[in-house]
Amino acid sequence: MAKMTSVRTLLAVASVHQWSLSQMDVKNAFLNGDLFEEEYMVPPPDVLHNPGEVCRLRKALYGLKQAPRAWFEKFSAVIGSLGFQSSAHDPAFFVRSTSVGRILLLLYVDDMILTGDDLDGITQLKLALHDRFEMKDLGPLHYFLGIEVASSPKGYLLSQSKYAADVLQKAHITDTRVADTPLELNVRYSPSDGTPLDDPTLYRTIVGSLVYLTITRPDIAYVVHIVSQFVSSPTTLHWAAVIRILRYLRGTFWASDPFDRKSTTGYCIFLGDSLISWKSKKQSVVSRSSAKAEYRAMAFITAEIVWLRWLLQDMGVSLSMPAPMYCDNKSAIQIAHNSVFHERTKHIELDCHFVCHHFQQGTISLPFVSSTMQLADFFTKSHTLACVRFLLSKLSMLNTVTSAISLTSNPIFQSHTRHIEVDYHCVREKVIHKELEVDYISFKDQLADLLTKVPLFGFVTYSPSFPLFVARSACGA
Repeated sequence: MAKMTSVRTLLAVASVHQWSLSQMDVKNAFLNGDLFEEEYMVPPPDVLHNPGEVCRLRKALYGLKQAPRAWFEKFSAVIGSLGFQSSAHDPAFFVRSTSVGRILLLLYVDDMILTGDDLDGITQLKLALHDRFEMKDLGPLHYFLGIEVASSPKGYLLSQSKYAADVLQKAHITDTRVADTPLELNVRYSPSDGTPLDDPTLYRTIVGSLVYLTITRPDIAYVVHIVSQFVSSPTTLHWAAVIRILRYLRGTFWASDPFDRKSTTGYCIFLGDSLISWKSKKQSVVSRSSAKAEYRAMAFITAEIVWLRWLLQDMGVSLSMPAPMYCDNKSAIQIAHNSVFHERTKHIELDCHFVCHHFQQGTISLPFVSSTMQLADFFTKSHTLACVRFLLSKLSMLNTVTSAISLTSNPIFQSHTRHIEVDYHCVREKVIHKELEVDYISFKDQLADLLTKVPLFGFVTYSPSFPLFVARSACGA
């Protein structure tokens, strides 16, 4: 199963090269898997058999724990026979390079994305897969794993607006209140806060849905990381925090833990202008200093950068310059620059050597950034409304107003906007005949907001500018 970072990276690379993206689906994928070990089942009711007889399975069935592995092995063998090689850095990513061009294929269970510059080869590949499996060609990529993909001359846009709406409906929120930020400023939660919920099922369901929503909503990654720590025994206060996230989503619609003293690692990585990877995660051990916590975060993001550089090489993208890792801790940067520090930093020796090695090899550079401009802080702490808006503007997230303007000028959007088809054609016709002009203004200058609340949808955008690898690392102490 492909990593979501691989999906976002593939879209960014396709955007840079202006490659088209197509999607295919395998019907009843798991039934294609071959079983080499002995597996038996009770015969179905309509199959005649003697008492005590059982059926030996030659093919995988849905519900069999070996089925996913058997399907992937079958697909890997077939795609390998067609000249593709599996990436060593993401086994579900397959590449075929010839003198004609390059074809990239990314598999996520039974869905696959195809792109590259060998258009004839892609057509032949689709025919070959049709011969081996029961396939459905879904055409240009518009909807993938609950993620809406829109194309425009400026690149690709990802959104989970429909998924977010379903989550809000699932939570049964009866009021219409909204929140300006996903988390109250400087709020702290502990396992003992509030009264335990009588039935934690809804809490766990909503939190699980929110985790999936962070695929395109980095603005809620930190707060979802917090509420997910209490899924085993949530309380009323934890549920209130979840409700605030949902109200924030509706309004935009669409470190540190003082109880165990573990710091939170946060980072975001850009490929050009495209945000392709981000994380908010509590560190596994307690750090004895802020520099140690920061260095552990730097080691974590260095590993991600190394992996991404390898993955990009498989996609045909070579990065000759070091990836700048912006850090707001001067002590941590000095440790990488100056080996004299190592004698008194033995407690971070492994992380230190790892970061220093890649710094000296030119994999990364370590420019300093002030805390006020540190984008990665979005993933480690709560912020004021003004700061949230500033950070959102820097994370390649677009709002529904700019997306609506794109609809009027780009017919590619039509295939996934049938629910607004009449309105769409009406507005677009007026624009084409120059009876109407649609321009974008900032929400701060929108006078109509006096009469109605214009909701904002979170988008991650992939714009076609050639790669400049930029990483930002932060640590909530």
